[in-house]
Amino acid sequence: MSQAPVSPDVTSDDKLWAALGYPIPLIALIVLFMEDKKARPFIKYHAVQSLALWVVYVVVSIILGITVIGGICVPFLWLVFLWWAYQSYQGQMFEIPVVTNFLKGQGWI
Repeated sequence: MSQAPVSPDVTSDDKLWAALGYPIPLIALIVLFMEDKKARPFIKYHAVQSLALWVVYVVVSIILGITVIGGICVPFLWLVFLWWAYQSYQGQMFEIPVVTNFLKGQGWI
């Protein structure tokens, strides 16, 4: 994962909304419906990335859930979302290699 430096126009409110979107995908979805929040690039970047990661997480959970390992691994995979929430709360615009590149290629972020 690569990280970009913190932009000076990112407020603490932006960081909070971005961080809450990772462990709670409903918040990321709500952010995209709020015009004033969606207009903030930092919040939109993390909200879209968070929702895409949740889609990947659900697919991986279903695939791993079929196997014996899935019952053990799937709950621990959720802890990664807490790490991403922490990084976004620090104001970092980090990239997750496959997911972020796909989202940028689609023009979503």
